[in-house]
Amino acid sequence: MATYQSLGPIPEHIYKEKHVGGTTLKDVDSQLWVTEFAAFLKKSGKLNVPAWTDIVKTATFKELPPQSPDWYYVRTAALLRRVYLRQGVGTGALRKVYGGRKNMGSAPSHHRRASASVIRKALMGLEELKMIAKHPDGGRMITSQGRKDADRIAAQVMSSRQPQALAVE
Repeated sequence: MATYQSLGPIPEHIYKEKHVGGTTLKDVDSQLWVTEFAAFLKKSGKLNVPAWTDIVKTATFKELPPQSPDWYYVRTAALLRRVYLRQGVGTGALRKVYGGRKNMGSAPSHHRRASASVIRKALMGLEELKMIAKHPDGGRMITSQGRKDADRIAAQVMSSRQPQALAVE
């Protein structure tokens, strides 16, 4: 059996490494980030919103269209967050994520996928803004510009939440 030979005290920087990258999207609450990023998209005015957004349902299992007038910005921000967290995700996988339960009356409910058109148009809008790009293996990936904008909004959300968190304690 080999014996352990001490090399002396462990330098502090080895086991007390600090987070060097700053605040990222993963550090903040998803709901707060999505609402802030949706407001950023709306304020910038660069995202092309299709004309049919006021009458379209987001999935076949829905009975009514979304009630919020800004739902397209919120969905686009949520899609950017999904692409940020999982590179290479495509329209089909996102349809599963945003799908839900179809009420079949007295028969058992079944899962239905979300509208591919809404997801595809939102992803194309993000591509026009150079926030995401096509992944070489299929699906979409976030660009450096998209990552920079997402992390900047995350830092704003984190800084706006800090004073309130301290006031509660």
